[in-house]
Amino acid sequence: MIITDKKLDNKIFRTVGQAAADLGMEAYVVGGWVRDLLLDRHSKDIDFVTVGSGIDLAKEVAKRLGRRARCNYFPNFGTAQVKTPDGTELEFVGARKESYRRESRKPIVEDGTLTDDISRRDFTINAMAIDVHPDRFGLLVDMFDGEADLKRRRIVTPLDPDITFSDDPLRMLRAIRFATQLNFSIDPVTLQAISRNAERVSILSKERIEVELNKIMASPKPSIGLDLLHSTGLLKLILPEVEALTGIERIKGRGHKDNFRHTLQVLDSVAAVSDNLWLRWAALLHDVGKPKTKRWDETVGWTFHAHDFIGAKMIPAIFRNLKLPMNEHMKYVQKLVSLHMRPIALVDEVTDSAIRRLLFDAGEDIDDLMILCRADITSKNPDKVKNHLLNYENVVEKMHIINEKDNLRNWQPPVDGNEIMQLFGLQKSPLVGEIKNYQRERLLDCNTPNNRQLALSLVIEKAAELGLHPLIDPASLPQPDPQPE
Repeated sequence: MIITDKKLDNKIFRTVGQAAADLGMEAYVVGGWVRDLLLDRHSKDIDFVTVGSGIDLAKEVAKRLGRRARCNYFPNFGTAQVKTPDGTELEFVGARKESYRRESRKPIVEDGTLTDDISRRDFTINAMAIDVHPDRFGLLVDMFDGEADLKRRRIVTPLDPDITFSDDPLRMLRAIRFATQLNFSIDPVTLQAISRNAERVSILSKERIEVELNKIMASPKPSIGLDLLHSTGLLKLILPEVEALTGIERIKGRGHKDNFRHTLQVLDSVAAVSDNLWLRWAALLHDVGKPKTKRWDETVGWTFHAHDFIGAKMIPAIFRNLKLPMNEHMKYVQKLVSLHMRPIALVDEVTDSAIRRLLFDAGEDIDDLMILCRADITSKNPDKVKNHLLNYENVVEKMHIINEKDNLRNWQPPVDGNEIMQLFGLQKSPLVGEIKNYQRERLLDCNTPNNRQLALSLVIEKAAELGLHPLIDPASLPQPDPQPE
């Protein structure tokens, strides 16, 4: 079969093919670019395999593409990269064959034929190549029926899946990731092999696992991947806190909902309206505290009191274990997990002070919090869902009104910590925080949270309780810039 797609018939592929021919080599574009071409998907990575030296071919290609093309090569690995003048990155490698040791996923690499190189690839849909030699330009090389598997929407390994996954267990996560991204099914024999070899993920670095997890989470419907991780036994090995959500326990005929299935529904609902990866992580982890807080109460049945608080405390350890970033992203997820029960508590009694506290605590993330809260409504009763959503809209309307007046998304107490230290001659200490917190809590309860004179009186009031008195006239403090309207 000859591929005639215009994406292939361009200067880059023609240049690579002619350079290879002039050097007496074979050259093929391989892997993901070929797969995505046949699926009519965009692909930014272009990988070439040559039977010979990938470095020699890359140098020649860079020379022919002009002065602005840059070539970097890595002799220890036999690979090279060319960045074209328009920023496209081309990867070159010589055809190779691989063998593995049981304790490592790093292969022993030797020079090989195109057949060797294609055979070592993870899945049939990634084991196709297109010849770019001028005499055979566009010829599809498909030794394992990958094109047919694309049409069947199927993930299957070219060779024995037990050997494929035992050699490199990362391929198990890649199978699930491709199934999720492409909405493909995994061949039953291949899927069974993942279950049999699940324990092999123990030799993978957490960084490798993190990359694949994030790609699953960024997919259009991430629940596909999470469900496959669960059914193959991988989830309990890499994310046991989420695995613990599975199942239903019954006492006296009363069972709670399956919190894992609920979580997947929430995750997909968030993914349908937001590409924010960390909001999706918050959706996945929002109920992670439930297994630790599950209790049976003879009067009300199953309870999960304080699961939001316990779940938030679990987030840093989960992020640390997965090598997810321990920065503002972790704090963002922790904040949303901590706050996700707050809006529903406001439905019955929407007081101004409660709204102010929520706006202050959520800050700029209030809209994301409300996306999560709406997604958290997963009742099978449509009338119940409708009523909950209407109640949320009442809360949101109230938030808009109060925020318009007080701008609490960006709010800070009018008297800051430096002013408190200056006023009472204090160094940085818990006393300063105690006074500032008192001011904040009292102001959030009143209708004029930006009133500086009231704030100063509250600061002096609390300081007096602690045996402190102003050392300077409060009026002598420099007037800060007004809070934005």
